[in-house]
Amino acid sequence: MSRFDPRHKGNRALLVGVSEYDHTAPDPQGVSGQLPAVRHNRTALEDALNRGGVFGAGEVRTLASPAPDDFTGALRRACREARGLLLLYFAGHAVTSTSGNELHLQMRTARVLTGHGLPGSVSFSQVLGELAESHAEQVVVILDCCYAGNAAGIWHRLDDPKRKKHKILLLMSVQPNRCILGGTADVATPFTREMARVLDGGGEVWLSQLYAAVKERMAAAKYKAEADDPQRPQALAPPWDSDDVLLAAGPGPVTTGPTPADSSWFPWLRSLLARARKAVARSGRTAPAAVLALLATGAGGYGILALTGDSGPCRPPLELRVLIDPDLEPAIRAAADAYVTSDANTTGEGCRRSGVTVNSAGAAAVVTALGERTDAWQQPREDDNPQRDIGPQPDVWIPGTRADVDLVTRAAAKEDRVFARLEPEAEPIAYSPVVLAVPKALGAGLERTGRSLSRLLDALGQPDGKTELHRADPEFTDSALLATMGLYGDEPGARGAADARDAELGLARTGRPEPSAARLLCALPGDEAVDNRGTALVPEFLLRSGIGCHPVTRAQRVAAYPDDVPGLEPAFVRVRWEDGDRDADARDDAVDRFHRWLTGEDGRTVLGEHGFRSATGERGLLEATAAPGGLIESVRPAGSADPSKMERALERYGNAHEPGRVLFLLDSSGSMAGRWDGPSGGPGILKQSLPGLGGEDEYGVWAVHGTGDRTHTELLPFGTHASSEAEHALDDAEVRDAEADPPGALRDALAFMRERGADDERPQLIVYLTDGEDDGRLTGKALQEVLDRAGGAGVPVAMVSLSNSGCDRDRPATRIAEAGRGRCLDAGDDLVPALHDEVARTGTGEE
Repeated sequence: MSRFDPRHKGNRALLVGVSEYDHTAPDPQGVSGQLPAVRHNRTALEDALNRGGVFGAGEVRTLASPAPDDFTGALRRACREARGLLLLYFAGHAVTSTSGNELHLQMRTARVLTGHGLPGSVSFSQVLGELAESHAEQVVVILDCCYAGNAAGIWHRLDDPKRKKHKILLLMSVQPNRCILGGTADVATPFTREMARVLDGGGEVWLSQLYAAVKERMAAAKYKAEADDPQRPQALAPPWDSDDVLLAAGPGPVTTGPTPADSSWFPWLRSLLARARKAVARSGRTAPAAVLALLATGAGGYGILALTGDSGPCRPPLELRVLIDPDLEPAIRAAADAYVTSDANTTGEGCRRSGVTVNSAGAAAVVTALGERTDAWQQPREDDNPQRDIGPQPDVWIPGTRADVDLVTRAAAKEDRVFARLEPEAEPIAYSPVVLAVPKALGAGLERTGRSLSRLLDALGQPDGKTELHRADPEFTDSALLATMGLYGDEPGARGAADARDAELGLARTGRPEPSAARLLCALPGDEAVDNRGTALVPEFLLRSGIGCHPVTRAQRVAAYPDDVPGLEPAFVRVRWEDGDRDADARDDAVDRFHRWLTGEDGRTVLGEHGFRSATGERGLLEATAAPGGLIESVRPAGSADPSKMERALERYGNAHEPGRVLFLLDSSGSMAGRWDGPSGGPGILKQSLPGLGGEDEYGVWAVHGTGDRTHTELLPFGTHASSEAEHALDDAEVRDAEADPPGALRDALAFMRERGADDERPQLIVYLTDGEDDGRLTGKALQEVLDRAGGAGVPVAMVSLSNSGCDRDRPATRIAEAGRGRCLDAGDDLVPALHDEVARTGTGEE
């Protein structure tokens, strides 16, 4: 048996609890009833996992009574994001098919149609299929529902030729073909209650230990399933003979002994104590005296109930749906958790007024959905489903900046009909500047305020040129888009404006950008050398609150504050939906209470602990403590984001990542005769780079030979091509009995590509492959003309030399590549894959 410790590996826990159903008995198509105990299941397990030390900040997510599309959308996101452990928990109604070969998890809209299926349900086979394809190393599924034990048989029958399902482990609340009792509104269901207690008991808790301890506790407490059968938890294949997974890593010992079943008087005592607190306030007596006075008026629990007038359990609280920018998720989730258990959200009887479900999604996608697709959010379609792609319709939206609200309003004004109305609060709830997080060793002596982003980057690049600049995905989070505005400068054509292609070339060349700043900072330590030279554009609060990756592996960073990059100013926006007025008054009250708490002292404390600054006045830290090392106590704000500039920057970013243009220059002079044939010859090397190009990319090939007015011959005309067409052109290429004119060919190529890119900012690349035998022509004035044109054309030049020393310092190929912000590759490099990667960064083919 192997043991998997997932700490700091990028984990996800998705806790799904369906406590409220739209269709219940006596409706003949409804489920058997509501499940108020499941609300306690969600919070108990969420609290235990958050305290357990395995899941980091923002890695545990709850989903309250979702519709099927909400569930599958959240599941797909978790599968996509998880890298270490993915834990899926489900509590709610479930039924089996007539044959018993399938288990159907019933979501909020579930109905049972005799002979016509189970709308509103999700098959467990579908869930397993999604989990098997996830990026996680290990998956744990925990089911607390009727027929949970049937899941093991479905696991065994799943068609999985690649054996991907073998990373999935199951823990089930009851044996096969058994139903369990729904519990009461007072406490969580027995299986989840005991599981949360074991996880919360302290010390390391492995999945095998959890199974054994819960099974023992439930047997000792004599919990019953329906028909008075004992309720016995199940594992995938007990005794445990598969991989084991660490689920908690607290400091204390694990408690494994049984506890008695919960007595029914606990909620009443909670009510008593709440009323005692009120009595203290009214009478001035001590709390014990007030409690004794209440006890003296009644004989036991029933007398207390008669006195207080509390004759039943708490009502299920209304659930607020909050949609946020991904960078804000850890802080807002922590604030929501604190609010839910606060006095502001608790009645005098000790009941919760509302719950809060926090969901994050890509900022650009949210702006589009709220501005242009509210009809699809109301009535999802297979090809257009914001509920699946983004999340449930929000009651509250907290974008990274008020400019997002303006963008939504502009887009909505162009629609014939909108189904959502935004009501933003006037002031932001907090502030965080976007900073350059610079490794401390590189930031020594750096003037950290009073400079533009471009000047800061110039200062960092001067000493040794080793600094690498990183930024998250501007389409996914506002902080990255604001940073991109600083990188691009003013509108194209304005004096000092940066070309988007040129700015993107200044970023470290990696794969797809990370979706959030926190993920970016966690990714840098994957390579110690990169971590030590990696400068990241991120919101400042992450440098104070920390992130979910292991701090020991991270280089210490200081913050530099560019004065031309707007900061994050999270906006609190009430979202009202058409036909959503059934509980409008209660929902308004819940939203108002959450807003008052979040902008009041308690909310400011939580946001301050996460590193945010005051939203108004001097931008000092919210918490009354000194700024930690590397940050500045108070900063001058760079101004609020302009929606038009944000929109234009996003457009320019998209253009810079549209299908690319590549012009290949192949030295075909006589000296190439010995370096022509086979996969390591000139044409063969270029052919191996073609998979980096896609069907929408434009490219062409010039054979470079001759001097004077004719420096090249066109082997493949510039345009879109099938790969076979390009390969045939290279197969037909021949060495010419002529010298080459590298300066003339490069000048022609740079002019040609500059003209192609005059009207857009699509990525472009020139590749010049040569043996270097004609480098003698690249000297003096001829070389300087090439360098000048390469520096101003905005087209990177990849110089590929078949000589071992072609890219030595001060060689012409090296200087031209540097001037054109490209790369120089020679025979001393792993040349073929390196060139393929260069082409793939420009094209849309294989990466």
